[in-house]
Amino acid sequence: MGEPVVALDAMGGDHAPRETVAGAVMACRQMGMRVALVGRPQDVEAELARHGALPPGLEVVAASEVIGMDEEPARAAWRKRDSSIAVGLRLLKEGRAQAFVSAGNTGAVMAAAIMYLGRIRGIERPTLAAVMPVGRPVVLLLDVGANADAKPHYLLQWAQMAAAYMERVWKVERPRVGLLNIGEEEVKGNALAQEAHRLLKGSGLNFVGNVEGKDITRGVADVVVTDGFTGNVVIKTMEGMVELMKDMARQALAGHRRNLLALPLVLPALPFLVAAGAVVAPSVLELLHRTSWREYGAGPLLGVDGLVFVAHGRSDARAIRSALRVAREAARSGMLEALRQLSV
Repeated sequence: MGEPVVALDAMGGDHAPRETVAGAVMACRQMGMRVALVGRPQDVEAELARHGALPPGLEVVAASEVIGMDEEPARAAWRKRDSSIAVGLRLLKEGRAQAFVSAGNTGAVMAAAIMYLGRIRGIERPTLAAVMPVGRPVVLLLDVGANADAKPHYLLQWAQMAAAYMERVWKVERPRVGLLNIGEEEVKGNALAQEAHRLLKGSGLNFVGNVEGKDITRGVADVVVTDGFTGNVVIKTMEGMVELMKDMARQALAGHRRNLLALPLVLPALPFLVAAGAVVAPSVLELLHRTSWREYGAGPLLGVDGLVFVAHGRSDARAIRSALRVAREAARSGMLEALRQLSV
């Protein structure tokens, strides 16, 4: 297999097309990738003109419509058949691309992916996973909002797909799977959690049992599975904590030397010190690099019959480059074939 083509929604995200185009140029120049930029040609080409001579492997595919971040997902996916999301997914369906990345309207990406790609046989509900920069090397949390209501066998299917993803893309041997719950004991939780525990325990997965919220960032499991309502609350709470830590870092650094006594307060906020203006040592810079969400790019939409990745709406060029890298790795790894062969 030659170098896979990754289709990128050039119009999706808070900073598109400036940052999406810049990220695609970076990916092609730095990693020799092949990227199909899907969007309004005049907008995409105007951004490309800012980057001088274009690298090989970059092409522009026209799409006349854009789905806004505030549009109703299913309706927009159905009505805007020439949107950058729809055109990119059709490239994937037709085999002209081997993966698709978007930082746009998440609900529209999911609705359009089901519409154009369909579900993998046996999968009842696709799931959206979030990649968290903790663990060995990351933790995959799912579902994070695609399915507010869930059934126990949904969680089993999601765990099976997530484990295959971690093995193929992140090279984690026999990923540890945990079930998010309110306690470690088997009898804890509501009816959904108790039945899901029974199914996971007998699944043949490397199931490590229930994990609590505090265990996610400790890396006790490589995959943490829950319903979409709970998962979304968890991920949004963590985002809020990030903002709090940024504020704490700024306040602690405001007084410079007189705030050295605040060092214990600052240490948990190390990933955000550069943004706050701190001068840090090379070892700390390495830590910042490893813990930055921008280095992990995008989360997979598992269960649709194609490789689809959803990046953060705030993605800048660096995050887009990382998302493209992860998508290429998935295409190279044979992940889709592995998912199709799961006994679900």
